[in-house]
Amino acid sequence: MDDLNDRLMIFSGSSHPELARRICEFLEIPLGECHIQRFANDNLFVQIRENVREKDVFVLQTARPPVNEHLFELCMMLDALKHASARRVTAVIPYYFYVRSDKKDMPRVSITAKLVANMLQCAGADRVLTLTLHSEQTQGFFDIPVDQLSAIPLICDHFDGWDLSDFVVAAPDAGSARRAGAYAKRLGLPLAVGDKRRSSDLDVTIHSVVGDVDEKNVLIFDDEIATGASMLKLSRYLQEHHGVRAVYAGAAHGVLVGPALDHLSQRPFKGIVVTDSLPLPEGAEQADISQVSVAELFGSAIYAIHTGESVSSLFR
Repeated sequence: MDDLNDRLMIFSGSSHPELARRICEFLEIPLGECHIQRFANDNLFVQIRENVREKDVFVLQTARPPVNEHLFELCMMLDALKHASARRVTAVIPYYFYVRSDKKDMPRVSITAKLVANMLQCAGADRVLTLTLHSEQTQGFFDIPVDQLSAIPLICDHFDGWDLSDFVVAAPDAGSARRAGAYAKRLGLPLAVGDKRRSSDLDVTIHSVVGDVDEKNVLIFDDEIATGASMLKLSRYLQEHHGVRAVYAGAAHGVLVGPALDHLSQRPFKGIVVTDSLPLPEGAEQADISQVSVAELFGSAIYAIHTGESVSSLFR
């Protein structure tokens, strides 16, 4: 990447150093040196081992388990950088912490996504760069600039060259219909929406599907795949009630926890595509999961922020 000066620095927490290194390779700059360890008393220790005075610093940390430890590690890094006189510190969070806890949907619960925003600002973040939030209103939880990148172009590019003439895009529920509709529009496909009822992470029921899916191939899109329960129930409903031939799934974030790999390796799934906003868990090959990299997207956004160019130009 041309025209980068020595004022730009990138550091990584321990959640996803592979992605940080790929971003640095794209930008043709070294990854900053940071030492992180745990003391015998279980306390974390963070030390920035380079001079960051008056530098434009970006810190990458994603919400990978153990989530709470990685969140606090990020806050410690932000705090250390601010006290080391960094000119500006941007928290780069490919998968935002507690992103689904964005509203008070039952009595006496925390709006934890807002709490995380407060923590990051208190720790010293001057701005945030993230990817495909579960709810866009999360950006409004901050009093600092937040740039949200979209994974839709990258996921859709995965299907370049496919014959999609007999495909339809499906959303698991009404809440994900708007985002799935963006996929459908970009791919030039019709959209179907499931009527999903959830009582727990694993207890999901599909009551009906609105849209013409009979004997089609189906692409199910959502913002993330956690346990895969919603996608499995929808795919089986489509197969049993509408005779769909094959189901493919795509999401920005492959959280893939609990029984996710088992769910996604079952019929009628034929393939899954996610970004590398999170590392794939061990055994992911059993579910035929493909990853598309967000390194160039984040690298371009970091370059634009650093040079004062428009980030919206990346929304192709």
